[in-house]
Amino acid sequence: MATLAFSHRLLPFFLGRSGPMLFAESGGAALLDRPDPETDPVEAPVTLASNEAPKSDSGTTFADLGLSDLLLQSIAEVGYEVPSPIQEQTIPVLLAGRDVIAQAQTGSGKTAAFGLPIIETIEPRERGVQTLILCPTRELAIQVSEALHKYGRHKRIETLPIYGGQPYERQLRGLQRGVHIVVGTPGRVMDHMRRGTLRLDSLKFFVLDEADEMLDMGFVDDIEWILQQVPAERQTALFSATMPPRIAELARQYMKDPQRISVRGKEMTVPETHQVYYEVPRARKVDALTRILDAEVPSSAMIFCRTKHGVDELGEALMARGFPVETLHGDLSQSQRDRVMKRFRSGQAEFLIATDVAARGLDVPDVSHVINFDIPESPETYVHRIGRTGRAGKAGTAITLVMPRESRWIRTIERITKARIEPRRLPSASDVNERRREVLKSLVEDVLKDEESFSGYMQPVRELSEDHDPLDIAAALLKLYATETGRSTTETQSDNDIATFVGAPSSDGGRANTNMVRLSINIGRNVQVRPQDIVGAIANEANIPGRAIGAIDIFDTYTYVDVPADAVSRVISVMNNSAIKGRPVTVEATDEPAASGPRSGGSGRGPRPGGGGGFRGPRRDDRPARPGGFRPERSGGFGARRDEEGRGRRAPGRGRY
Repeated sequence: MATLAFSHRLLPFFLGRSGPMLFAESGGAALLDRPDPETDPVEAPVTLASNEAPKSDSGTTFADLGLSDLLLQSIAEVGYEVPSPIQEQTIPVLLAGRDVIAQAQTGSGKTAAFGLPIIETIEPRERGVQTLILCPTRELAIQVSEALHKYGRHKRIETLPIYGGQPYERQLRGLQRGVHIVVGTPGRVMDHMRRGTLRLDSLKFFVLDEADEMLDMGFVDDIEWILQQVPAERQTALFSATMPPRIAELARQYMKDPQRISVRGKEMTVPETHQVYYEVPRARKVDALTRILDAEVPSSAMIFCRTKHGVDELGEALMARGFPVETLHGDLSQSQRDRVMKRFRSGQAEFLIATDVAARGLDVPDVSHVINFDIPESPETYVHRIGRTGRAGKAGTAITLVMPRESRWIRTIERITKARIEPRRLPSASDVNERRREVLKSLVEDVLKDEESFSGYMQPVRELSEDHDPLDIAAALLKLYATETGRSTTETQSDNDIATFVGAPSSDGGRANTNMVRLSINIGRNVQVRPQDIVGAIANEANIPGRAIGAIDIFDTYTYVDVPADAVSRVISVMNNSAIKGRPVTVEATDEPAASGPRSGGSGRGPRPGGGGGFRGPRRDDRPARPGGFRPERSGGFGARRDEEGRGRRAPGRGRY
């Protein structure tokens, strides 16, 4: 019966995700529980050899690239399954000692392409700095440093990120202790070199990561100065999405017979699927996911994790909350895989949690949602994942959870796929309760369409009607249903513990804010200025937190930005002696009302282009900045202020660190 089948699938939504599911029909009760795996028939097998190392499209494994067992162990722990094209082509060349110029898009796996050979060749017993990696932004420097730390864990390789905006003392302690790899932004690296706190006498490997980005940000002179100071006998790798003439000239001047490697990005399209993302701290991802599932009510969903351990861990967490889930990864036997897929295809399990490799070749119709619990390794993987929903003209939704430091990945996907990924705030408790009431109302309406299905309950209702209003009876029954199933429609997890960590809307409701003043800057789209350029310049030159800066509206030849009223004089004074994107600027106060208060929750990320002739941007649900934008404060004590390297072109050594 269609109505009952629909009700069956939505019962866990009202059960509070706990206990067996009971559904009464015509006075009888049926226990809806998991089928016996030993007696249920299985479908035709889906073949995957779980005891074979995964291979790339060309048939190459990481073991084929000449990496040691210790590194292969680290690769497996990180969750990399197969080498990407840039890794497959670059790793053997770097292991052979050649210089490399590699053209590859962000998201192609280039960090591992240079990081794994570096870790392989470093001598752990030598404490001098053996590798220097330059990155355009503090965010990328942190990201690369964390990746190298994971790769080098079993070889005890020490990595240190150094960048502007972080106290010198922390960096000095690391340098004095002795590290093998330094990952830094040009300005702070130069400063340490000039102070004598960063010595590169033992340098063997030099990497320029995202060289074209550094050119755009005005660091080419800084890079050349650093190249002139480092030992001539070194191996150099240059990675860049494009190859502007100035970068090509640097390569000709400072590299030795480099091997050129170019990996063309695949022409990627995305299905007609609604794509959204939520920015969530790592520690709250499971809580956020359960809130999203309660609000979305997927009919069926595939949830992707990057590692087998992650699949098992998330599966246990969701099952503990009463969600009907199955897990799929390479450690399952063929019979286990068949059983899992039978339950998912039949709807007995609404959610399938899987790794990318384990999900290869699966064709499951009618998947309403694809959820990226972990961001995928590459844009290609993202497109492949979300292609499992929105098929045959049916609506589909793709949801991605990103940690604050991963926000730049969203922009990369948008640029490569030419599709917008909508930023969303986490649903509030009231949102979930309202959605629950809507679904319950829909269920009742479906039952009312079939009078025979509830005729057996008419007599007790008539008896109750003698003493009570029918509306009161109906409301009481709904209340009883909700509370008996363990999930009241009027109470759920508090907003204070989940919703607020992604930022609530500002209480001013969009009205003008008298604590902010709107300034005008005489540059705009005509010089390709971006919101993060504005935030970075003001935050660093005027020494105010990026989070204090409000809305940014970028027009063709000028930009409006809201700043705190008590900082106006300082901002105007210092900015009129500064440059953005290499251009001197004029800053002055306007009569325009400020649009908003300061950025909440420590986020100064730039807004997304939209209607109305500009960028609007202080709200937490706005899109994150491109690489180099301000990010929320990270765990581990890194400061929240953006690195100075976002201000644009500087003379070598000039500027605040």
